[in-house]
Amino acid sequence: MSISSMNSNFLSFTGRAKILHMTWLAFFVTFLVWFSHAPLLLAIQESMGLSDQQVKTLLILNVALTIPARIITGMMVDHFGPRKMYSGMLLLTAALCFFFATASSFEALALARFLLGFVGAGFVIGIRMISEWYPAKQLGLAEGIYKGLGNVGSAAAAISLPTIAVLIGGDDGWRYATAMTGVIALVYAGLYYISVRDTPAGSTYFRPNKSGGLEVSSKHDYFFYLLMNIPMYLAMAVLTWKVVGLGLISAWAGDVIYAVLFAIYCFQASQIHKVNKDIFVKQVPEIHRYKFKQVAILSVAYAVTFGTELSVVSMLPMFFKETFMLPVALAGIFGACFAATDVFSCPSGGFISDKLGRKRSLVLLLMGASIGFLGMSQITSEWPIAMAVVMMMLASFCLGAAAGCVFAVVPLIKRRLTGQIAGMVGAYGNIGAVLFLTVFSLVSADVFFMVIAGGIAFAAVCSMMLDEPEGVMIEVLPDGTIERIEVH
Repeated sequence: MSISSMNSNFLSFTGRAKILHMTWLAFFVTFLVWFSHAPLLLAIQESMGLSDQQVKTLLILNVALTIPARIITGMMVDHFGPRKMYSGMLLLTAALCFFFATASSFEALALARFLLGFVGAGFVIGIRMISEWYPAKQLGLAEGIYKGLGNVGSAAAAISLPTIAVLIGGDDGWRYATAMTGVIALVYAGLYYISVRDTPAGSTYFRPNKSGGLEVSSKHDYFFYLLMNIPMYLAMAVLTWKVVGLGLISAWAGDVIYAVLFAIYCFQASQIHKVNKDIFVKQVPEIHRYKFKQVAILSVAYAVTFGTELSVVSMLPMFFKETFMLPVALAGIFGACFAATDVFSCPSGGFISDKLGRKRSLVLLLMGASIGFLGMSQITSEWPIAMAVVMMMLASFCLGAAAGCVFAVVPLIKRRLTGQIAGMVGAYGNIGAVLFLTVFSLVSADVFFMVIAGGIAFAAVCSMMLDEPEGVMIEVLPDGTIERIEVH
């Protein structure tokens, strides 16, 4: 297939392209609602009489639930299918949005933002949906388009909602503005349900043989899997530590949360053992095996790509303002440019991955991002602003393209486990954000950029150990028939 015909297929609204566009729009809507509060925080603070600490709490709570939510959502999408899951996620999104918009106390606002963290897991659902409809040779570009355009939902919220709130006017303008995003989610839930299918006609939707945890192929992978789950709970413990440090909950309450996190990890470990206990008595048949190291490497790569993006976007406007003494509005525009590159960097990364190979593309783009952030660490007030912006855009492009490469590989590991694998990899993106934001709170901006450069370089080294997907994935139909799925 030529590039021109491939592009025309992607630009159409029929067949698999219709599924792609309907799905990235679903992702867009969930992010529109999830980040609807950020540009309205000043209005919310004034209307509700919130303190600065309470505002900071809302920001922390908004991401606290996303880490476990992506794991849970990954399991559910593999079992129920992406059509039902995305429609259900959009209904939940609408309900929680209305809850937030009608909250009359800080406690209600806080609970709504905490629960809305679950909405950030919607991203995982589309990874499985797109992988069902696109062949391996186009999968990188398709997943990149899905991720890049869906991410724009947060930018759309930042651009549109403050204006809508001002036009409505009054203390309740922010309520109507956020509620409108809930209406959009409610309508789109029904539209998505009636417009898509889980698989093309004649294809089988493969489901995991067991539920409760990711199936692995060996004893070594079993213990590796348990180890890879620990950072998820450490990240949530760090968020708890931040809330305690702000004085919003007592040290005793923090200790209770730490104990609960430990108990949940123990419960999850028991579920993982329940799913994988047979590997201690017999070998997994060759047809069902895959290498868990693939999941671990991609998780690390996404931790430094998406994690960096989330952390850097929040501090770049202040960095430009303080470094070049820019007006707040102009500094905000420069900072927004960092996230805006996702629109073309993620699809570009996926396309590069389709053409140059999964492993090589990921390593090269991670190295480019590392060099870019090393360059950003050298930015001073003596630099021309144009040169600083170019350096920022270079780092941002390589970062977003590398993230696109990650999800070009995820669906090629084990088809029936794609949701769970995407959930784990996606959760590591939030873990990376918690890690880097914690570092930023302790060091200067130049050191922060150097730490990011080092983290990305480490991920690039890890990615050199990634196995290039080759040949076919093999899945067994319910009647015992074997189906072979090309991965190159």
